[in-house]
Amino acid sequence: MIRWATNLFAVWTVLGTAWAWFIPDHFLWVVNGTFRPFGQSLVSVLLGIIMLGMGLTLSPQDFGRVLKLPRAVATGVALQFTVMPLAGIGFATLFGLETGLAVGLILVSCCPGGTASNVVAYLARVNLALSVTMTLASTLIAVLLTPLLTGWLAGVFVEIDRWALFRGMITVVLLPVVVGVLLNRLFPTATARITAASPLASVVGVVLIVGGIIAQSKALIVEHAGVLLLALLALHATGFALGYVLSGLLKLGEAEQRTCAIEVGMQNSGLGSTLASSPSFAAQFTLPMQAALAPVPSAVSAVYHVVIGSLLAAWWRRDRKGEKE
Repeated sequence: MIRWATNLFAVWTVLGTAWAWFIPDHFLWVVNGTFRPFGQSLVSVLLGIIMLGMGLTLSPQDFGRVLKLPRAVATGVALQFTVMPLAGIGFATLFGLETGLAVGLILVSCCPGGTASNVVAYLARVNLALSVTMTLASTLIAVLLTPLLTGWLAGVFVEIDRWALFRGMITVVLLPVVVGVLLNRLFPTATARITAASPLASVVGVVLIVGGIIAQSKALIVEHAGVLLLALLALHATGFALGYVLSGLLKLGEAEQRTCAIEVGMQNSGLGSTLASSPSFAAQFTLPMQAALAPVPSAVSAVYHVVIGSLLAAWWRRDRKGEKE
């Protein structure tokens, strides 16, 4: 039952976004500061829970897979942090996005792959082990690369505090993953029970984060919908397409090509939303309106990539050429 519900991730994301759009009051509590667990924003805590869930599913053997699949993992991660960031700055400039939207678009393009990509890889029947390994590798490397790349590329529009971004990545990404791995190592029986439900909890967390930002930013989305939707469609379409084509040119097999396409095309939008919503990130903008626009691309991105990824998964399930048993 839990696996079935988790596999409907795209459906829940679309339904949650529609719910937040038509009845914003049902989701505003996620982002308006009503709840501040441990003195932190609820969005940050939710993302921490998502990353903790990822860590709980990992063991030292999972890290060893990076060494067993070096070329495929290196290819996927390299494409993740070149294709998407360059596409992000390219489309932000091409579509003439306002400063807040441009910075938000670049930020999400510099984020690693998310756990949603693993769900899509499973549905597409491609190389799930490779997908999980790529997500793990890109997430760990992103602790350094996301602040550096965002600072470099988004610095065209506004001066980015790389150190604040780095601290955010440590807090909401690295520490929860490390804690999860340690708990799995020290208490394997207990964590096995928890991990049965953790993927579904991650889905709920992402839907709440995205829904909250959609609810809070509805007026801004309406105002900028046309150009923003086109820019994000171009971003993710480019990621999926070049992830597939370039990995093929680098001599990966069909299943690995499809896996790379999914990993490159799907970003950790929950992470992008969380970072862009933080007070330290908002403080970089001279105008409050621009700060309010920054989280919007990540929220809309979450809908785009799960829909495109799910459509690809449905197509590839019918075309068994790249299937991994």
